[in-house]
Amino acid sequence: MAAVDHHLEGWVQLDIDGMTCASCATRIERRLNRIDGVEASVNFATEQATVVYDPDRHTVEEFLAAVEAVGYHAALPTAEAASDVDEAGTAKRRLVAAAALTAPLAAVAMVPALQFGRWEWTALVLATPVVFGAGAPFHRAAFVNARHGAATMDTLISIGTLAAWTWSVVVLVALPRAHTYFEVAAVITTLILVGRFLEARARRHSGEAIKALLALGAKEARLLIDGVETSVPVAWIAVGDLIVVRPGEKIPTDGVVIDGASAVDQSMLTGEAVPVDVDEGSIVAGATINTYGRLVVRAERVGADTALAQIARLVAEAQAGKAPIQRLVDRVSSVFVPVVLALSLATLVGWLAAGAEAASAFSAAVAVLIIACPCALGLATPTALMVGTGRGAQLGILIKGPEVLERTRSVDTIVLDKTGTVTTGQMTLAAILPAPGTDEGELLRLAGAAESGSEHPIGRAIALAATHRTGAPPSVTSFRSRAGLGVEAIVDGRSVLVGRPAMLAGHGLALPPASEAEKSNEEQSGRTVVAVAWDGEVRGLLAVSDAIKPTSAAAVASLRQLGLEPVLLTGDNAATAHAVAAAVGIDRVLADVTPDTKAAVVRDLQAQGRVVAMVGDGVNDAPALAQADLGLAIGTGTDVAIQASDLTLVSGDLRAAGDAIRLARHTLRTIKANLFWAFAYNVAAIPLAIAGLLDPMIAAAAMAFSSVFVVTNSLRLRRFSTDRATPTGAAQ
Repeated sequence: MAAVDHHLEGWVQLDIDGMTCASCATRIERRLNRIDGVEASVNFATEQATVVYDPDRHTVEEFLAAVEAVGYHAALPTAEAASDVDEAGTAKRRLVAAAALTAPLAAVAMVPALQFGRWEWTALVLATPVVFGAGAPFHRAAFVNARHGAATMDTLISIGTLAAWTWSVVVLVALPRAHTYFEVAAVITTLILVGRFLEARARRHSGEAIKALLALGAKEARLLIDGVETSVPVAWIAVGDLIVVRPGEKIPTDGVVIDGASAVDQSMLTGEAVPVDVDEGSIVAGATINTYGRLVVRAERVGADTALAQIARLVAEAQAGKAPIQRLVDRVSSVFVPVVLALSLATLVGWLAAGAEAASAFSAAVAVLIIACPCALGLATPTALMVGTGRGAQLGILIKGPEVLERTRSVDTIVLDKTGTVTTGQMTLAAILPAPGTDEGELLRLAGAAESGSEHPIGRAIALAATHRTGAPPSVTSFRSRAGLGVEAIVDGRSVLVGRPAMLAGHGLALPPASEAEKSNEEQSGRTVVAVAWDGEVRGLLAVSDAIKPTSAAAVASLRQLGLEPVLLTGDNAATAHAVAAAVGIDRVLADVTPDTKAAVVRDLQAQGRVVAMVGDGVNDAPALAQADLGLAIGTGTDVAIQASDLTLVSGDLRAAGDAIRLARHTLRTIKANLFWAFAYNVAAIPLAIAGLLDPMIAAAAMAFSSVFVVTNSLRLRRFSTDRATPTGAAQ
C-alpha cells in the first residue's frame, strides 16, 4: 500500500520485513507493547506496525531497535512502497526454479515405470537445491526464531522438509531397503512456494483500492498569476492560489469556485456518478473532474490536508487496526505452533511405540507438522478488512476502524437527524405572516437583522431572504442565541425575539388566535414556523421549508430491508416532523428535541434495549453520534461530526447509510467465513494426519490452498456494488 503521511506526533507507522505468519506479528506486537507507555498493533496482511506513544518519553529509533531485537527488520514507510510487487516477483522466481526440479523428481518417485537403477541418487541431486535453495527463506526464518526462543509457521515447514530430506539421506546411505522421501521434501517446499506466490499476489491486489485512490489526484495545475496561466506541478500549489480548471480536467486541490459554472464529477470520492452543479462560491474537492465549463478555483486545502489525502489516511488507519475477533486469533496463533510441535513428536513416538514401521511413523509426524501451519488464521481478518475498507473508500464510505464491523451486526434501530440528513438542510423562507397592524417588510427586516448573527439553518434562511428583499440589515447589538430555541437582539433600539413560540412564552408572550391558526396550517404542510416579537408584542410569523432529499425515501426503505427501525429525530415541531416522516416512510418521530438532549434521546433508546445507530451531520449531532452504538456522519457535514462518528458517508446521499451497513456486515461475514475455514481445516485435518491417513504432500497442498482460499475469498469484496448512480433507485 502506498504510504501516506503517518509520522504524526505520538503516532507512527512502521513497515515490517520478515514476517511469514500471524505468530510473527504477535511476537513483534508483544515486544513493542512491553515498552512502557506504548500501544502497538501489528498487521500481518499489510506488513505494518502502528505504534501510539508519548514523544517526550520514546523515539521511533527505540521501536525500530525493538523489532530488530526479535529478529525482524523495521523502517519508516517510504513514498514508493513497492515491497508487495518485489515479494510477488521473488516468490515467483523461487517457485519456477523449485517446480522445474520437483516435477521430474515427483514423476520418477511416484511412477515405478520411470524408475531406473539407483534413481534415488538422482532424487537427492534434484531435491537438495529445492529444499536448501528455494526453501532457504523457511530455514532462515526458523533459525532466527529459534535464536529468540520462538516457533512460527516457518519452524513447522523447516522441520518437516529437513526431516524428510535427512531421513531420506540416512535411508539412501544406511538403509537401502527403506523408502526415501526426497519427493516429499521437494513437493512440500514447492507447494508452500505456490501458496506464498499466490498469497503475495493476492495481497497486492487487496491494497489496490487505496493505491488507485491516491493515484486519482491531478499531477499538474494551471496557476493563474496576473491573468496569465502557468502549468506547474500540483505540489507547488499554496493556499490562496488561483487555479484554472478547463473542461475535462481534474481539479488539482480542494478549493472554492470564484468564477465560472460547471458540473463536477465527484464519483471517485462519493461513489455517485451523477455530476454536481457548481458555480461561484461552491466548494470543490481535489481529484474530482470538471465536466464542461471553465472554472477558476481558489485553493483552500493542499497536500495532506485535502479531502483525498484525509480519506486515504482514514482508510489506512482503519486497516492498521484489529477487530476484537482478530486479537483472539493472534492469541491462538501464538500458542498453536508449540502445540503442533508437541503433537508431531507425540505422533512419532506413539506410532513407534505401537510397533509401526519407522517410515510410517515418520510420514505421520511430518504430515502433522505441515497440515497445521496456521498462516490462514493470520490472513483471515486483515485481508478482508483491507479489501472491504478499500472498496468502501471507492464508494464514498469510510470505515473508521475494524471494531465498527462488529457493531453493525447487532444494530436494530437507526436514528436519523432530519435537517441535512433526510432533508437538504438548505432552508428557504416560504411565507411571511404578519399579525394585524404589522407591515410585512418591517417584520422580515427586523427578524432578518436579529438572525444575521445566527449559524442555525433557519436563521440563515431568514437573514438571507431579508437581505434580498429589504437590503442590508440594520445595526444589531446585544445578540444572544438560545440553542434550539431562537435568538434575541437589539435592532434599531428595539428588543427583538425570533424563535419558537415556546421561547416567546418564556417571555410572557402568547400568539394571537389568528397566528395560532396560521401556525397550525403551515405546520400541517411540513413547514417550520418561528414567531417574531418586539417591544413586548408578537408581530407575526415566518414559515421556512427544507426540501426532502429525493433519495431519502429509498434510503429509508433500504434501511428497513436491513432489519433496522428508522426513527426521525429533530428539533422541529411535531407537525412538521410527522409531515417529513410520512413523506419518506418513517413511523416513529422524536420532535422538539433540543441539541443538548439529542445524546440523551439516544441513551433512552439504549436503555430500552435498543442497539442504536445514529446518522447526523451537524456540530450539535456530535454528542449523539459518539453516544450511539454506531455513529454515521454525513460527509457534507462538519468535521466535528465526522470525527465523532464510526462511519463517514462522503456524499450527502442517505442511501449511503444502508450501503455502509451492508458493506460492513458483508466484510464481517467474510472474516467469519475465512476464520471458519481456517479453524475447521486444522481441526479436521490434524487428527487425520495423526492417524496416518494424510500423505505429507497432500497436507502441503491443502495448507497452501487454505491460505489462498481466505485471500481470494476476501477479494470477492471488491465486487460489492451500489446503484446510487440513479437518484431514485433503492440501494441494493
